[in-house]
Amino acid sequence: MPDDLVEGRPSAARVPAAVHVLGLSVFALGTSEFMLSGILQPLARDLDVSIPQAGLLVSAFAVGMVVGAPVLAAATLKLPRRTTLVALLAVFMLGQVAGALAPGYEVLFASRVVSALACAGFWAVGAAVAVSLVPENARARAMAIMVGGLSIANIAGVPAGSFLGQHAGWRAAFWAVAALSAVGLAGVLALVPRTPVPTGAEAPDLRRELRIYRDKQVWLALLTIALNAGAVFAVFSYLAPLLTDVAGLPESWVPSVLALFGLGGLIGTVIGGRIADAHLFGTMYGGIAASTAVLALLALLAEYRWAAIGLALLLGVTAFTTAPALNARMFNAADAAPTLAGATTTASFNIGNTVGPWVGGLAISAGWGYPAVAWVGAAMAAVAVLATAVSARVHARSRVVAASYPRREKREDKREEERGEVRTEEEQARV
Repeated sequence: MPDDLVEGRPSAARVPAAVHVLGLSVFALGTSEFMLSGILQPLARDLDVSIPQAGLLVSAFAVGMVVGAPVLAAATLKLPRRTTLVALLAVFMLGQVAGALAPGYEVLFASRVVSALACAGFWAVGAAVAVSLVPENARARAMAIMVGGLSIANIAGVPAGSFLGQHAGWRAAFWAVAALSAVGLAGVLALVPRTPVPTGAEAPDLRRELRIYRDKQVWLALLTIALNAGAVFAVFSYLAPLLTDVAGLPESWVPSVLALFGLGGLIGTVIGGRIADAHLFGTMYGGIAASTAVLALLALLAEYRWAAIGLALLLGVTAFTTAPALNARMFNAADAAPTLAGATTTASFNIGNTVGPWVGGLAISAGWGYPAVAWVGAAMAAVAVLATAVSARVHARSRVVAASYPRREKREDKREEERGEVRTEEEQARV
């Protein structure tokens, strides 16, 4: 048996360049998604809107991601994947151009919704393409490269967008992302292989793919992803005021700490990508449990600036260590419907990204203070650990049932053989 097919051992084959191109494209998508946090003030001043109104641009993108992933995955199911990726990336690029040229808030808002829809579709289809280009036991590594693009966006893209917004105007940040999108588009055209749409029995069938939602393992994977993302973003969304108002850091330090979180995310992605293929549930258990501990410690030690800085770095490591495993788990659970699996994963992460900050905001509004968001995150992460335990138990049961079929078939074959031998002896006796 080839080494790359031995269960539990990662493939020795290199991840194709096409997967790295997809990661580069995700870098552009992630930069656009998160860069508004650094340019809200100049944007609000230029468009003559309040900060809360400008903040709705962030919410519009998140909601567009949740809705867009499954809708576009279903709508493009029977189209060639490379063609779909090119079209979605082109629409996303045009959305950035529209944002850079927007004469007012309404046009910018519409451009963010369109960009989010294209971003969600690209994530869903791109993830399906990435896992299709590698062996099954290298899926986590392929997804780590895509998630790594998001991590690097937090380290480099978001601070760079903030710098451009402060020194060259917020529109310059949109032009920069449009240029990055053009580079990604050229890479997809050059390196992502053309794959014909399957026909006959292998042809994509939306009804057949929708059957994955009958599987409790898919719903458990969705729940775990949403809880893990919600736990992290309940804190990340309010990390700046937590650092300044509770830890006493100067505002000038905030971008550096956010970059440290992104650096931790990159480290975690590398770790998760290396170990998740061989230890899928172990990576999920370890990473989410570690996030629970880090969030609880942050709630307790937030007033100590160096502790807060170190824990922000560690949260990036623990949160992103689980990301490749969570992605691979969804694709394994919904193996018969890879496109919808990618869409469900994207929607799940963004549900968490939306619910986490909302619940954290409720805790702040209740007068519990900024450290309360860390307790909220710790509670959500603890529930995610329980969801992982249930998922692992269901998975183990399904493997036992699947393994019992060959043994049952062998017993039945043996009985048929014995009955055949008896019939042969009877026939000979009659003769």
